[in-house]
Amino acid sequence: MRETRSDPAIAPGARRAGMTWIPGGAFRMGSDHHYAEEAPARDAAVDGFWIDTAPVTNRQFARFVRETGWTSFAETPPDPADYPGAPPETLVAGSLVFTTTAGAVALDNPGAWWCYLAGADWRHPLGPQSSLSGLWEHPVVHVAWADVEAYAAWAGADLPTEAEWEFAARGGLADTEFAWGDELSPNGKLMANTWQGPFPHQSTKPRFRTSKVGSFPANGYGLSDMIGNVWEWTRDSWSTHAPAASTCCAEAFDPDAPTIPRKVLKGGSHLCAPSYCRRYRPAARHAQSIDSSTSHVGFRCVVRP
Repeated sequence: MRETRSDPAIAPGARRAGMTWIPGGAFRMGSDHHYAEEAPARDAAVDGFWIDTAPVTNRQFARFVRETGWTSFAETPPDPADYPGAPPETLVAGSLVFTTTAGAVALDNPGAWWCYLAGADWRHPLGPQSSLSGLWEHPVVHVAWADVEAYAAWAGADLPTEAEWEFAARGGLADTEFAWGDELSPNGKLMANTWQGPFPHQSTKPRFRTSKVGSFPANGYGLSDMIGNVWEWTRDSWSTHAPAASTCCAEAFDPDAPTIPRKVLKGGSHLCAPSYCRRYRPAARHAQSIDSSTSHVGFRCVVRP
């Protein structure tokens, strides 16, 4: 059954600049039809809340840094005490950057296309020689959990829970695969910034990285880039009885890994492809350790009445 909400509740209080009011309600969360970590599909409910209409951009994050003097996680050299046994020469400030491969590769080894680059951070998304020229309205990336928490506190906001995020991403639709319906590309139209072409070595798009926020159709609640473009942090800690079904991204679920806390990411990114990491759906989720940042993870904030 497919339902569309047509009676949004009146938002309490003054309108929040840059935010959209999402009416509370009950919905079916998760999925039994895709990756194991999405199951089981279950009944859930959220109260009404405000949410950023688009992911936080480089321009917005730069204002936060300017006003607070914040130094991001990727700009801070790792503390040797946190990584015992690591060679000192590897403990340098940086972040994970996606790089296309020279040709087709096995898709079970993300290390083939992820590279830890010294000097990569939100100001230098592709490494120390890069800049934000032309990217001011793109989502900020290379932000770790400490960065997004600090930004939210400065903005008088919070990070969404996984349920809030998924409810908002569905845009008022129920029982549909995608945030816009049941077809990935209805009538051949691209609905989100996802990978086009053979992954990870060939993109049929001129630019295969982030896109300006709002470049693709908004969902039923008027929210942009809930699917694709960048993964988005949520407040919920990662928890599942099922391991992640594939090592889709730089951070994969590993029960034998050190017990570094993980958070749930939602929405997929510009690297999700039909042939790999089909997580461009509201129900999809992924684990991300709080001490990591990458070139395809960003965030948006919420405010609760």
